[in-house]
Amino acid sequence: MGLFNAFAGNLQQVSNDQLMQQYGPFLFNGEQITNGYQLIRDAVVFTNMRIIFIDKQGATGAKARYKTIHLDAIVDVEVETAGAIADDSEINITYLKDVYQRKTGTETLDEITLEFPRKFDIAPIYRYLGELAMANRQRINAK
Repeated sequence: MGLFNAFAGNLQQVSNDQLMQQYGPFLFNGEQITNGYQLIRDAVVFTNMRIIFIDKQGATGAKARYKTIHLDAIVDVEVETAGAIADDSEINITYLKDVYQRKTGTETLDEITLEFPRKFDIAPIYRYLGELAMANRQRINAK
């Protein structure tokens, strides 16, 4: 994952108001935050259009890198629930890295993993992303 090694920790849910204060200026016209999670300084923000990964850099965190996965690019989702002792829950998202390559038949897939605390209920996020992946696969394969 390179850029997102910081996401190897546990994400904690953050209020939409707090996320809007911090990341609202980076939203597109018509885009709305649906939920989001933070790990110390880094964050993952879900909107009605995309998932935004914010990687704050440097000692002060003033510099930040924003990476986007568009919701219509998600093609597969896996979940691993936490074990009984110290394991965390994980969601693996597989997405089309360059959707324009679909026209040539040479799609490039990439994957990103989000880790959540053991007691966090990841089922709603998994269902949401899984339904997106199924709809995207149907749309892509219908062409």
